[in-house]
Amino acid sequence: MKRKLWFALAALILLALGFFLQNLEPYRPLKVISGDSSCRMAVDVVEPITGSPQGYALLFHGVSANRRVMSFIARDLANQNLRVFVPDSPGHGNTPGPFTPLRASDCGEALVRELIERHAIVPQQTILIGHSMGGAIAIRAGNRIPVAGVIAISPAPMRTAKLLSKEMVFFPDDPPLSKNTLMITGSNEPAELRAISQAKVKESTDGTSAYVEIPHATHVSLLFDDNVLTELRKWNHKLLLTDLETVRATHYPLYGFFSGLLGLILLSVPFISDLVGTSGKNIVDEAPARNTTRILGQLVIASTAAVVFLKFWIPLKILGLFQGDYLASFALIEGLLLLAMNFASLKKALSVTWGALLAAIVGAILLVLVFGLWFEYSFYEALLTWPKWARLAPLSLAFFPWLLSEELFLGAHQTMSRFRRVILTLAFRSIAWAALVGAFFFLHSGEVLMILLALYFVCVSLLQRLAMDVMRRETHSPVATAFFGAILSAGFALAIFPLA
Repeated sequence: MKRKLWFALAALILLALGFFLQNLEPYRPLKVISGDSSCRMAVDVVEPITGSPQGYALLFHGVSANRRVMSFIARDLANQNLRVFVPDSPGHGNTPGPFTPLRASDCGEALVRELIERHAIVPQQTILIGHSMGGAIAIRAGNRIPVAGVIAISPAPMRTAKLLSKEMVFFPDDPPLSKNTLMITGSNEPAELRAISQAKVKESTDGTSAYVEIPHATHVSLLFDDNVLTELRKWNHKLLLTDLETVRATHYPLYGFFSGLLGLILLSVPFISDLVGTSGKNIVDEAPARNTTRILGQLVIASTAAVVFLKFWIPLKILGLFQGDYLASFALIEGLLLLAMNFASLKKALSVTWGALLAAIVGAILLVLVFGLWFEYSFYEALLTWPKWARLAPLSLAFFPWLLSEELFLGAHQTMSRFRRVILTLAFRSIAWAALVGAFFFLHSGEVLMILLALYFVCVSLLQRLAMDVMRRETHSPVATAFFGAILSAGFALAIFPLA
């Protein structure tokens, strides 16, 4: 009991600190909905620091991101006395789907034209800025609409290369750069991506474009790098005569996000324990851990069979989740194969009380809701919309067999240390991820987001395993624990993958 109180106290302190840091530099944009011609996108409008714009900026996010992720750059652009428009692409954040990269590009270009027609921006004083897919959207729109300039931050490739197959290229064409285009990449990004950006600048014949490489930066860290702000300020000063020395956006909100996130993670431990209570007291969990070598062999076989099957048919395409339907189908097929291979063990592990099962389901849904609220408030639009809530149940059922087989492999909570359970979970999932990567490069049937989001999957796997271990310890039930983890997996997938 004393340990739970310490966890709760530390969590509340961290949450209070998170709220404090968030409000040191609050992000309070005006939220509007664009017109029908621009796909009714949810748009943040951030007013310039003086209230009277010296110029304008449109800021496009990447795939699986949303307008909230761009708030650090948006705040700094507003501090440069620019009025900033930050849309959610179709299927992302609060903008309804369907999403395809080409539709996102068309909607982004339509938004620029709509703002011009409404005299909300002056094209000769407007900079189009984007990250990843949004960088490509900015380049494409800038090629068709005469604006002051374009800034593409680590733009998604629009041409194939040695290690870039056509599956990794979102757009069917590769337009030339418009005048005054700045290309920014990170030195820790893949060399081929940097080379493509450099080549596009060299191909520009008017001499007005430039390429900058930010040291020690990755594809994602560029969004929060002070050196990127410096380059944006130089370019905006060159084109719009903005003030280079105006106050900069700070990282206080980002620190606040991490502080609150850690607080919620600590609070989850006593929350799960108290929610479950004594619901698992009548269940005896003596399932032994399985032989690791045998498990790894089964995972290789099941993962390979799953990706070969998905080459021909993706059964959960009906979910309408861009590339998430592939992951859910993979989890379902692999999970069913693994359970079939271990049918004798499965029959012994099906004991569960209704109380434990209900506690697991309610606990998982509450965690999805609470973490979504914090992300929405502080960093990323993770609060599920109604169309996404409608997909939660079928998506959870798709992940359930995979996670149940994982619980069978790990055995009862007391069979091994928590550290070893985490390591084995990462090893199991690494085999599945390797199969997904292999499918992408060799079968040309996988999805690129499985590669781009690898770091996020690792982080979520770590946190999910720790939470599931608490649930397994309290309920003594592989079934309840697997349902709990499946809902968490579905919540993460729905927050990350756009609606197709």
